Amino acid sequence: MSADNASATVLVVDDEPQIVRALRINLSARGYKVITAHDGTAALKAVAETKPDVVVLDLGLPDLDGTEVIAGLRGWTTVPIIVLSARGDSADKVQALDAGADDYVTKPFGMDELLARLRAAVRRSATSSVDGADAVVDTGSFRIDLAAKKVRRDGKEVHLTKTEWGVLELLVRNRGRLVAQKQLLHEVWGPTYETESHYLRVYLAQLRRKLEPEPSRPRHLLTEPGMGYRFEM
Repeated sequence: MSADNASATVLVVDDEPQIVRALRINLSARGYKVITAHDGTAALKAVAETKPDVVVLDLGLPDLDGTEVIAGLRGWTTVPIIVLSARGDSADKVQALDAGADDYVTKPFGMDELLARLRAAVRRSATSSVDGADAVVDTGSFRIDLAAKKVRRDGKEVHLTKTEWGVLELLVRNRGRLVAQKQLLHEVWGPTYETESHYLRVYLAQLRRKLEPEPSRPRHLLTEPGMGYRFEM
């Protein structure tokens, strides 16, 4: 195993079992840790939960188009994304790259070429990863450790549910920027919940009760009426 891929985790997103099996065998043999997802929803969840170093993504997924997955990920993470697709038209490549993909490999592909691109992506991931200072956000009222997935207030750890953390993490990673209701619902709950805005009202109220000094007058977890939410320091 080379230094480039030591302990690197690769998420393979493809609904073709033969492709997934071939990539798992080849990548595992070269020292990568391989995790898999067979549709877009599972891919978004897997990235949030496992924080892979690189994503290898097919565009033709059964539930979401790959470009939607790319756009969803780019709302909160800079993880390198290598598209692996049978779509060879330049328009498809441009669309994927514009959505935020880092590289594009057309099927059928040569394993050596893919491995070379993967090694380059792992190096980019290592040099652009968030350092310890950026991973910790201190508002003065509470302290969020994005790497450890923990929140402390008044020196004590605050228990958040998995969903509460998902909402908070997405807002914090986009701090200072408006995060649309639809994006929050899509990335935390999934694409079938994009119109369920009442979920957000409930969970933001819960987060404010747990974190804000004055929940009825929030300073950090702000509502932009009719549009979405914003995290401010």
